[in-house]
Amino acid sequence: MLVLFGAGVLTGANTFGTPKSVLQVITVKWKADATAEQKAAAIDGVKKMAGEVPGLKNVWLKPIKVQPREYNNVIVMEFEDQAAFDKYADDPAHRAWEKSYLAIREESRTQDVTN
Repeated sequence: MLVLFGAGVLTGANTFGTPKSVLQVITVKWKADATAEQKAAAIDGVKKMAGEVPGLKNVWLKPIKVQPREYNNVIVMEFEDQAAFDKYADDPAHRAWEKSYLAIREESRTQDVTN
């Protein structure tokens, strides 16, 4: 009986992974004079960039909750591995996107994380 109970506990346990991908999480505070069109273009530009930067696997762009409160958006990008993340900073697609993004960004906070 104890063996059956133990098996039930083990099969009910969540499974999870510890991938070697790299996540970059950026919280953004837009400049007060940034227009809705400029903000939308910057966010859409992340999708365009993701299609051009080797090793950029996934993006998340629809914030559910943003902290601190005065921040407006969250951009999350997932890179295949540390090497892809390292190359991203100097990629021409990233540099092109950065021009429009930095022009309307007042401040941002970035966290990069992996396993």
